[in-house]
Amino acid sequence: MSHNNDNDADAAATDTSKPSMDLAKEEFRTILENIDELNLSERIWQLHRTRMRLRRKRRLRRLFERPLTSLEKIFLFVIATCIIPLICAVVVKRTVTDKCLITTPSVMQKVFRPPESCSICRDVQQVDKLAAVDPAIFEQRYAYSGEPVVITDAMMNWTAPEVFSFAFFKKLYHGEKMSSGHCQFFPYKTEFQSLQDVFEISDDRASMEKGAKPWYVGWSNCDDEIGAILREHYQKPYFLPATAETKKTDWIFMGSRGYGAPMHVDNVDHPSWQAQIKGEKLWILEPPRECHYVCKQLTVTVHPGEIIVLDTNRWYHQTKIVSEDISITIGAEYD
Repeated sequence: MSHNNDNDADAAATDTSKPSMDLAKEEFRTILENIDELNLSERIWQLHRTRMRLRRKRRLRRLFERPLTSLEKIFLFVIATCIIPLICAVVVKRTVTDKCLITTPSVMQKVFRPPESCSICRDVQQVDKLAAVDPAIFEQRYAYSGEPVVITDAMMNWTAPEVFSFAFFKKLYHGEKMSSGHCQFFPYKTEFQSLQDVFEISDDRASMEKGAKPWYVGWSNCDDEIGAILREHYQKPYFLPATAETKKTDWIFMGSRGYGAPMHVDNVDHPSWQAQIKGEKLWILEPPRECHYVCKQLTVTVHPGEIIVLDTNRWYHQTKIVSEDISITIGAEYD
């Protein structure tokens, strides 16, 4: 009898548990629906994004508030002194004028100079000296190949050798022309700060009297009136190709024995020619750095009446005046 009663109790408990389980499931489903209605997941995601933004701002604030490391200081210094001036130089040169040369910092020249083909120097054993050159032959072999050459008879009809002198240039660049007639000045190893300083030296130093301090400078002329006067005494070299245009910017270099330009490479647009009006100048030519094992150093002395043709963008070059009298050269680029 008791056994039957126990079975009945178990059955009753089972029957009552089913509604309770169903009720619990229904209540859980309702809770989940309410959670969805509250958009809690979206709110949690928004809170997470806000927290991450605040963390980034705090990191940036700490970054700018802390002292810079040595490496960061060097990086900022390179940008401020090299990259920005280079960009400004390119912009100025393209938008303002093509008459005046803008010098790129030498460090940037070395960093960004593209590698050269050693074909410009591989088979060059010496600097040829030629006369009575056919312009067609000059164009084919020398004009754009990068091989340096000296033409010995290119100034036969020029009056520059008789006219150009220290006194001539001093008179030419008088008054306002002293400061506005040139667009770039190279003092080299002298104490001069401007072309005016050069033309204010004593007569003894200008005429290179014994015991006088030596000097050597260079400048480019950007004054049209002065350029016209200079061209009264020289013409486009006869050996240049008929299609070649010589640039309007004249480059003038002048100085005394023992001085000259240090080893360097230029940053100009085209090859150039330099006419030795007075004095004698020794040229030392080094091949591009990447060609040192396949090319040799070249030397040549350029005498009065001779013109050296050289791509100074590709050949490293150094000059030294070796004559007792003053050295005066004038030149220009050609395309």
